[in-house]
Amino acid sequence: MTDTLHPIRVILVEDDEDVRLGAAQALDLAGFAVTPFGSVEAARAAVQPGAPAVVVTDVQLPGQSGTGWLAELHRLDAQLPVILVTGHGDIAMAVQAMRDGAYDFIEKPFASERLVAVVRRAAEQRRLALEVAALRRELDDWSGIQATLIGRSAAMERVRQTVRTLAATPADVVIYGETGTGKDLVARCLHERSSRRGGHFVPVNCGGLPENLVDSELFGHEAGAFTGAVKRRIGKFEHADGGTLFLDEIESMPLAVQVKLLRALQERSIERVGSNQAVPVDCRVVAASKVDLREASDAGRFRADLYYRLGVAFIELPPLRERREDIPLLFEHFTLQAAKRYGQTAPVPDTQALSALLGHAWPGNVRELRNVADRFVLGLLGEDVSATLGGAPQGVSLPEHMEQIERTLLTESLRRQHGDVGLAAKDLGVPKATLYDKLKRLGIDAAAYRREE
Repeated sequence: MTDTLHPIRVILVEDDEDVRLGAAQALDLAGFAVTPFGSVEAARAAVQPGAPAVVVTDVQLPGQSGTGWLAELHRLDAQLPVILVTGHGDIAMAVQAMRDGAYDFIEKPFASERLVAVVRRAAEQRRLALEVAALRRELDDWSGIQATLIGRSAAMERVRQTVRTLAATPADVVIYGETGTGKDLVARCLHERSSRRGGHFVPVNCGGLPENLVDSELFGHEAGAFTGAVKRRIGKFEHADGGTLFLDEIESMPLAVQVKLLRALQERSIERVGSNQAVPVDCRVVAASKVDLREASDAGRFRADLYYRLGVAFIELPPLRERREDIPLLFEHFTLQAAKRYGQTAPVPDTQALSALLGHAWPGNVRELRNVADRFVLGLLGEDVSATLGGAPQGVSLPEHMEQIERTLLTESLRRQHGDVGLAAKDLGVPKATLYDKLKRLGIDAAAYRREE
């Protein structure tokens, strides 16, 4: 991002007119919008909580001093960057002011390059802090299914809408998605929004069941049914009576067990191992698979009759690389969770880190993103996040990779600016005409991001 149209305003307070004029001109040439004042009393009304601003103030002023205003500003907005301009004899006082929360100080006389460099760093910090605050407000405002299946992309909205539609029905559901896309979360949402939410949600990892104990795990057993069966055991199916049975990685279920599962689904009853007594079971079955079960059945790896019995309704979860616009919100969500879990302050990713997050391939999907957020909170990513995560996704050309990142950055800015192309152009540091050309080329409709009155 360039500074020629920087969105952060600089509130400049300096009683010396010549110094004030020179500083304002230097900042203006660097691309900052500057509002100059000769005193704290005149500037006070220009600073509001959460304002996209940086304050640069002289220490020695008529009326209230710059250090006195610092305490007032931090009571108003603790994250507002305040840069103090000091005379040579005020260095010790300025150092103390930084301990009290000032962002930095500049000693008179100063070079314009020094002023611009400090303000630029402070402005970037302020921009990131405001963006994080906006993401947190958005997360706080979400509730129900939106707070569980997080994302503002069209793909995730389609998933949420499908879950809302299917949850109210008794239909069995198959959830497709790569590892780490959140199939278990979707299954829980189906359960919790259904009339069966008062019953048990019973997850079963079909790939983790010992083959010699699958029957017992799913259907239960009677005492004495086999060596070691000293008492009756209720299986997963029976435990899910009145609720939901979630069969994860169903593609890995042995073919012999698939036959018994098919019978249980058709008859809605089971027989415990060692018993001939049919036990009625009323449960909804939600299955999850990493592979296309239709293709698996055609290849003889999955029973076709079971596929057609389960295949009433389907939900497909997109991989994270296909919904990159959701990455900033998800990463903020996981960062807040990790900070709370580890008793740490939630850090703010800088522009370089955000670009690295947007550009990563995410083979582990949302689960991998959650782990990266944990490492970020614990300070284990290092300074160069892009080097830690790696470069462009494999199998994606550089132009495709850059287009994906560009699309995400554009839609993120339009969302922040509620569809205002002029403000988005300033946010991104590009001319308005250039932004219109990019939106047209990428097929992005700015009107879709406008705030509804």
